[in-house]
Amino acid sequence: MARPSAAIPPAEAVRQLIDDAGRLALRVTPGARIEGLEIVEGRLQAKVRAKPEDGKANAAVRDLLAMALGIAPSRLELLRGATSRDKQFRVT
Repeated sequence: MARPSAAIPPAEAVRQLIDDAGRLALRVTPGARIEGLEIVEGRLQAKVRAKPEDGKANAAVRDLLAMALGIAPSRLELLRGATSRDKQFRVT
């Protein structure tokens, strides 16, 4: 059976969560059954299938954010939260 595609909010809705310094905060759920992004109470939440081992979940979050924003993953830099569920990325 095929995996369902990731649920992603419109790019403009995600861009509105980026602050003036280009930072985007989010909460991550690794090891989820379905990948996706959602905005809950004004905060971005990401669910990825990857396990939090050797940076795999961080890479999956970066790829998911890049897809949602329509940019290359290399334009996203993890600022804080490499080992935490609460992360902050810089969008360049």
